[in-house]
Amino acid sequence: MKKVTGIGGIFFKTKNPEQMKEWYNKNLGLVTNEYGSVFEFRKSDTPDEKAYSVWSPFKEDTDYFEPSEKEFMINYRVENIEKLVAELREAGVTICDEIETYEYGKFVHIMDPENNKIELWEPVDEVFQSMYEGKTTK
Repeated sequence: MKKVTGIGGIFFKTKNPEQMKEWYNKNLGLVTNEYGSVFEFRKSDTPDEKAYSVWSPFKEDTDYFEPSEKEFMINYRVENIEKLVAELREAGVTICDEIETYEYGKFVHIMDPENNKIELWEPVDEVFQSMYEGKTTK
């Protein structure tokens, strides 16, 4: 079973998320939206299928990264999140919350040994495609 299949997102704290998104749009060509930028790519095992990752600046006072005190959080794309969470629990990994399900995928947060909060995402890429078709960074 594959566990992590790729990077699902890079999240970081900043003083002014709107200004940061504008700067990256103007200077580096990121196609931005209210959350940041959605990157589109092709799956290596099934190259006819699109997949997505997210770049997202957060306000510096966000509590979304807690209990980590770091300025960033990485989201990893995973397969079979329920089975993975069971394996992580059995291995003694700190699971921060319960798996949450949205139309675009399932999410859960864990902690690594250095207290970095990690977001795991089992995506439903088809829904992301319908939400962001033509509005992605490629």
